[in-house]
Amino acid sequence: MADDKPTSAPPDRSSWPKPWAQLKYFSFQPAIFPRLLGQVSPDARPGDLVNVYDKSGERAGIGLYNPRAKIPLRVVAHGELPLDEIYFEQAIRRAVALRRELFKLDEVSDAWRLLNSDGDGMSGLTIDRYGDTLLCEIYSLGMAQRLPGWLPLLHELAGTRFARVHVDHDLGSLEGIKPSTFNETNAAAPTKVKIREHGIRYEVDFAEGHKTGFFCDQRENRKAFARFTKDMRVLDLCCYTAGFSLNAKVTGGAAEVTAVDLDEAAIAQAKRNANLNQARIKFVHADAFAYARQMQQNGEKWDVVMLDPPKFIFTRDVAGNWEGRQKYEDLNLLAISLVKPGGIFVTCSCSGLLSLEDFEAHVIKAAHRLDRRLQFFDRTGPGADHPVFSNCLESRYLKILWARVV
Repeated sequence: MADDKPTSAPPDRSSWPKPWAQLKYFSFQPAIFPRLLGQVSPDARPGDLVNVYDKSGERAGIGLYNPRAKIPLRVVAHGELPLDEIYFEQAIRRAVALRRELFKLDEVSDAWRLLNSDGDGMSGLTIDRYGDTLLCEIYSLGMAQRLPGWLPLLHELAGTRFARVHVDHDLGSLEGIKPSTFNETNAAAPTKVKIREHGIRYEVDFAEGHKTGFFCDQRENRKAFARFTKDMRVLDLCCYTAGFSLNAKVTGGAAEVTAVDLDEAAIAQAKRNANLNQARIKFVHADAFAYARQMQQNGEKWDVVMLDPPKFIFTRDVAGNWEGRQKYEDLNLLAISLVKPGGIFVTCSCSGLLSLEDFEAHVIKAAHRLDRRLQFFDRTGPGADHPVFSNCLESRYLKILWARVV
C-alpha cells in the first residue's frame, strides 16, 4: 500500500549566503551542541560568523562556528533579518549603556560586569571592569579572534585604559585559542588594582585571585548583608577576600566579625582589604567544615552567619553530582548549628547546575536535621549587571537564601 503522506522538499541551500550552518532541530538556545547541528557550508572556517538556518530552511540568526569546540555553534543573535559583523559593535554599545546609563553603576562602584556572555548576546566572552582595567575571560575562538579589534571601542565606552585577557588552558586547547596572542596586552596591564564599592575599598589581585580576582556578582548582596549586622557578632564562612565581612563591619557596624577561609592567598588579600578600610576583623585560615565542627563542639554561637562556599557541583549527572549536593547539605547543617536562636542565616550557591529549588531543599533538610526551622524572608541572585536572556535561563547560577533561624 503506497504511503501517500506528503513529504516536504529539502530546502534549496544554493541561495543561502555563505558561510552558513543549519540546525537539525528547532532551537532557540544560544549553545548548539554537536547533536543539534546539521549541515555546515564547506567554506566555514573555525571562528567564522555564519548565517544560521533552522531545519526547514528559514533564516534563524547568526552564530560563531568552530567545528573542534565542545559547542561548535554559538548563536549570538536570533531572527530572520540578515546580520553581519556590525552586530557585535551594537551589542557592546548596548551592554555598556545598560550598565552606565540605565543602572548607573558608576555611582556605586568602579567594578562591575561589562559583558555577560549569553546574557548580552556575546556568547563566549565575559568582561569585568575594575577601575581602569578590563578583565576579559574568553571561552570561544570566534571571540578570541575579534577581541583585539574591539578593545579600543571597549576602552572608549567604559573609560578604561588596560586589558587583561584570561584563557582557560584546557578550554583554550580545545577551542584552538593561543593565549600568546594576548601576551603584549597582558604585559601592559597592571597585576593589581584598587577599586571601590558602596564606599568600601578593595585591592584586586588578578594573578593570585580566583577567576577574575573579585566577585562583582555579590555587590548588592554585600550591601544588603550590612542591614543585619549592627552591634552583632558575625561569622563569615568561606570569606574569600572579605567582601561580606567588610560590609558587616564598616557599613553595618558589627561588634565583632570572624572571617574564615582555607585559601591562604585569599586570607592575605582579605587582611590587606581590611587594612585599606581600617577595619578590625578576626581572620582564621582554616577549612570551613573543620572550623565549623570545632565551633559546634565548643558550643559557639553567632548572631549572624554568612556562608558563601565555592562551587561544589560540576556535572548534570545525578550520580556524579551527589557528592557536591551532600557537601552543600553538610556545610549548611554545620553553619546553621552556629546561629543563635532568632539569628540571621544567609547562604549562597554558585553552582549553576543546582536549581534554586533543589538548593533550598538541601538547606531546609540541613535545618530540619538539627530540629530547627528557617523563616525565609528573601531570595536573591547576582546584580543587574549579570542579565540573563529568556532563552538561556540556565546561565542563572548565583542563588542566595536569607532566613531567620528559629
